[in-house]
Amino acid sequence: MSIRKISFAPNEFYHIYNRGNSKQIIFHDKYDYDRFIKLLFISNGQENFKIQFIRKNNIYDTQRGKLLVGIGTYCLMPNHFHILLTQTENGSISKFMQKLSTAYSMYYNQKYKRTGSLFEGKFKSEYVGKDRYLKYLFSYIHLNPVKLIDSGWKEGGIKNKQETLYYLRNYKYSSYQDYLGIDREEKLILNREMFPNYFPEKEPFEKEIFEWLTYRQDL
Repeated sequence: MSIRKISFAPNEFYHIYNRGNSKQIIFHDKYDYDRFIKLLFISNGQENFKIQFIRKNNIYDTQRGKLLVGIGTYCLMPNHFHILLTQTENGSISKFMQKLSTAYSMYYNQKYKRTGSLFEGKFKSEYVGKDRYLKYLFSYIHLNPVKLIDSGWKEGGIKNKQETLYYLRNYKYSSYQDYLGIDREEKLILNREMFPNYFPEKEPFEKEIFEWLTYRQDL
């Protein structure tokens, strides 16, 4: 049995990620992405919920009880996801991830008529102990979708900067649009007050993103 190497502590920051078993696709269509995103919100609370509740209600109006974690940013990719978070009390990261992973696996297995583990073992975690690295992760996580339109951009540089920025701004399955100030329900997933205020306005956020996009080209 694998043993987690990180002991989670309240008010510290962690990069959480996982992927499909054997790198399989875990998000096939917009409904899959939407379900996981809604689960990011509703799983983050002490109150329990039933899967049927998600189909019948506007979950962003739900009273969740005390938050388990603070979510700073997230991004979903076809076969994996990233979340930057901090926990509110001892054990709450593990509880949140158990609720999230179990609920999505149940939805997925029922929809696609399959059995067995959906994810590649336990979720992976990385402690973020340095302020500079924490700030970098806001860019790293949000830049993941670039690989969907330009798989070699990190090695060869961005071919079309404006096209890439347009793609990122319109990618709905991350918190990118929330940092641009776009008014959408999904903004309630984030708990930005629990993280350093690196990007009080959209301009410094997009400037940071652009600098990381063009970093390789300037070498």
